[in-house]
Amino acid sequence: MFDPIDTGIVPPKGPVTATLRAGNTVYSAHIPKDPLTGAIVQGDIEAQARQALRNLDQAMRAAGGSLANVVYMAIYLVDRADAAGMNAIYTEFFKPPYPCRVTVVVKELLSPGVRIEFVATAVLET
Repeated sequence: MFDPIDTGIVPPKGPVTATLRAGNTVYSAHIPKDPLTGAIVQGDIEAQARQALRNLDQAMRAAGGSLANVVYMAIYLVDRADAAGMNAIYTEFFKPPYPCRVTVVVKELLSPGVRIEFVATAVLET
């Protein structure tokens, strides 16, 4: 029914598939981790958002698409004050028309030190 995608990024811990493809739809979730070591990238929201979006870009390419195929984004922030910095980085990676998007402020994320998580849905050309 669906196939995991080998993105070249260290897989997440636990029973999770970070990127998978079902037909021409790709689902992908990313936090700011070094793709080779899995270490969480430390720093401000800009540094963390940039790394998480680089990981998403790498995953989309491994799935046979690009960020231009992303139609929906769910963004989780641990601090409302990070929205402006996240948006500044987001517009480095996405151009109009932007994907449909929801941004949610949560108490915390599962991995210690993570300030942001991106979850994307992309539709590839058939």
